[in-house]
Amino acid sequence: MSSQALPAQAKQLFHYVFEQASLGIAVEDLEGKLLLANPALCSMLGYPEDELCGMNCSQFANPEDSEDDWVLFQQLRAGVIDKYSLEKRYVRKHGDQFWGRLNVSLLRNGDGESPLVFAFVEDITERKRSEEALRESEERFRLAAQAAKMYAYEWDVPTDKVVRSEEYVNVLGYSYQKKELTRQQILDTIHSDDRTLFAGSVDQLTPQNSTSQISYRMLHPDGPVVWLEKSARGFFDEQGKLLRMIGMVANITERKRAEQAQRESEDKLRLLLDSTAEAIYGIDLEYRCTFCNLACLRALGYERIEEVLGKNMHDLMHHTRADGTLFPVEECRVHRVIRTGKGDHAEEEVLWRTNGTGFPAEYWSYPQLRGEEVVGAVVAFVDITERRLAEAALASVSRRLIEAQEQERSRIARELHDDIGQRLALLAIKLAQLQQNPPNSSELRSRIGELQKQTSGIAADIQSLSHELHSSRLQYLGIASAIRGFCREFGEQQKVEVDCKIHDLPVPLSPDISLCFFRVLQEALHNSSKYSGVRYFEVELWGTPDEIHLTVSDSGAGFDISAAKASRGLGLISMEERLKLLKGTLSIESQLQRGTTIHAHVPFTSGKDFLL
Repeated sequence: MSSQALPAQAKQLFHYVFEQASLGIAVEDLEGKLLLANPALCSMLGYPEDELCGMNCSQFANPEDSEDDWVLFQQLRAGVIDKYSLEKRYVRKHGDQFWGRLNVSLLRNGDGESPLVFAFVEDITERKRSEEALRESEERFRLAAQAAKMYAYEWDVPTDKVVRSEEYVNVLGYSYQKKELTRQQILDTIHSDDRTLFAGSVDQLTPQNSTSQISYRMLHPDGPVVWLEKSARGFFDEQGKLLRMIGMVANITERKRAEQAQRESEDKLRLLLDSTAEAIYGIDLEYRCTFCNLACLRALGYERIEEVLGKNMHDLMHHTRADGTLFPVEECRVHRVIRTGKGDHAEEEVLWRTNGTGFPAEYWSYPQLRGEEVVGAVVAFVDITERRLAEAALASVSRRLIEAQEQERSRIARELHDDIGQRLALLAIKLAQLQQNPPNSSELRSRIGELQKQTSGIAADIQSLSHELHSSRLQYLGIASAIRGFCREFGEQQKVEVDCKIHDLPVPLSPDISLCFFRVLQEALHNSSKYSGVRYFEVELWGTPDEIHLTVSDSGAGFDISAAKASRGLGLISMEERLKLLKGTLSIESQLQRGTTIHAHVPFTSGKDFLL
């Protein structure tokens, strides 16, 4: 085309647009060779004009997009088309790329010159990035919706058309419905009990309160019910009329089933808790009640669970000791498990009812765990008032039994000593006199001597038995003399060695404590001599400012303490009952083949209140 064909004014205008245009403009021949390129195109491709002109357009095209471009370009050359458009990637001089929209036109003239190709390139990189980001966002939304069993919808109110995203098939579990349908068609599939709720959620929307969230049931074609949760927002015109709604619908069937299963489990647990006689309650880390059963309410004197839930249980029922002094929560064994994570048990504390009366209780406290973390505690307790009364009655019976035992022993001792002992002593004297004035017969003297020896032995045995049944030495000379004498006599009778140590005893020691320790010593030494298999024993009696202690030790065979306690032999019971009456305790340490130590101790002041 000749430049003279253009009027001068049009030519100037063409050059102005060519130079100033923001679009890239190129003039090419039919082989794709650039003849002219404006500054915008040079800037896009990163080439100077003198270098860019003469290059073929394929040199700065992305190879993946070149094929489509070349096919269209060939059709343009053949006259099949006279223009085309496409989006393609361009490679700049330094290798980076950008997206451009290419518009190509073929310009022919009538003077026989070859046609020219006009190419216009618009940089659409930002748009492409936005579209890619949108696609990625939509893909993420689609994946999230699929994973969460959700779908999006839009309801155009004037046309009553509801459009749902494709995920609705997976969410609802069926696809017989169309992607687009009316709100009435949706309403027909909703459970009859939930239709009023569904319709009302829309009717209540206002421009000021434009969101709603409801759960409802949808009927599945095969019979089961599908639980759905709908979250929506309404959009209104200037007059406050609802125009459209958009929202999300999630399938919450599994959650509803889990909630139902949890409710059933809680109902079973509640039934179990309310059926037990023990009072049970739970606390959180702030000692606030999280649950309690009927037995707990009855024990504390409450009528409704609301009176207890959320309350600090220490302040409610464990605030004061039996003596009336305040009980700090830091010292409370019930709540210690929250700090230590270990269970605890006690039976020597008082709990308080709502009317201000207290009662003795035995309780067990265990940590409540979530994984490895302590989140609270569960406490079970029983009112042991009746048990305490029974124990007191049993102690009274035991006391009377021991008193009767002692009275009987005293009677037998007096009879043996004053009657039988005196008569046998007299017999021994007469036999001695007979021996001093014997008949002439040597045989008679021999017999009388033998009788004297036997009679003296009987008298000694009876005297020893008398001391064991009722030690007159204990009554008149005190516990120290009585124990030393018994250890000496026991060693002589049993042919064993008893090492007796007595020190730091208060004077005087009450008769009840003296008698208690004397009987414990008798029982312990008899058991040690019988079962230990050794001939040496250690006895120690001593006092402290607060207590009196007695130990009986041997280095013999030892025994299984658990088995011995389970058998509950009379000897062990007798020792424990005697000490219990004095508020004392009995402890036993024993190891097989390493000996046994029996340790009894009582408070020194307890004997003042005890009458035997």
